[in-house]
Amino acid sequence: MVSAGINFDSLSRPAVDLAEELLELKRDRNAVILAHNYQVPELQDVADFVGDSLGLSYQAAKTDADVILFCGVHFMAETAKIINPTKRVILPDLDAGCSLSESCPPEKLAQFLEEHADKNYYVIAYINCSAGVKALADVICTSGNADKIVRAAPAHRNILFVPDQNLGAWVMERTGRKMDLWRGTCYVHVEFTARSINRIRQEYPDAPVVAHPECTYAVRMLADEVCSTEKMVTFCKESPAPEIIVVTEAGLLHRLRKEIPHKTFIPGPTDNCFCGECRFMKMNTLEKAYDALSNMEPEITLPESVRKRAEIPILRMLELSKQSSS
Repeated sequence: MVSAGINFDSLSRPAVDLAEELLELKRDRNAVILAHNYQVPELQDVADFVGDSLGLSYQAAKTDADVILFCGVHFMAETAKIINPTKRVILPDLDAGCSLSESCPPEKLAQFLEEHADKNYYVIAYINCSAGVKALADVICTSGNADKIVRAAPAHRNILFVPDQNLGAWVMERTGRKMDLWRGTCYVHVEFTARSINRIRQEYPDAPVVAHPECTYAVRMLADEVCSTEKMVTFCKESPAPEIIVVTEAGLLHRLRKEIPHKTFIPGPTDNCFCGECRFMKMNTLEKAYDALSNMEPEITLPESVRKRAEIPILRMLELSKQSSS
């Protein structure tokens, strides 16, 4: 029985059987399955690639797949469409949004830039934003290359960094470059506090703390390493410590435990009952992924004018990254 796009027969099947059927359906659709680091374990386990949003989009571009099933949130699927215009992009749950992306609606950014035209802003947009915001940006950055992109910004321009104020503040600390910051945050990362980190340190005094730069200043100051999710994986592999405290969305721990099974990973705690999981990321399930690929919807589409404009700052970021590393 099918209702509202949901195949209720799929809900009653064991996860192993459903995973096998999803893989068979993937072959029939000539699809590639992408899963962000914060997705539920069942989706990470069935994915062709697991990683961060931009890296996944470029992994898909290297394949001959006709369809991308992106197990992530809405802006990530949009990014995949920007980079893969000829492929169909399917998102398991259209309501899987992002508090950080939604803190900076494109119409509000456009209005702000118009009202402050005298500032001649050079807009650096963190990849965690909508296609509409990307289309308004001069250049995109990731948490892994943000400092390089800021250092490469024109010296005579004022910088507006959107949408994450914590990442922006961290980059200012590292580069010394003054920027105006959009007041956006990831609701998950701001739940980690100095008190909660100090408490877990007392429980695991020999375990280093690795934190994402979307965390607050107080948390970053207490961390032994602050870096992107991909660099977190590298840090955990290279660290001699047998136990590591990981301060980011809890979904990353599944990947860490798979790739580094001989170490113990402790999830970053909060001051309340919040579990460190993103409710938007967890909206995607194995069942929804199967039904989405089966029905070929919800499909992510973008006006070509927006897609082309949004691609320009991404390509500029890639070029600047090459220049700064050469």
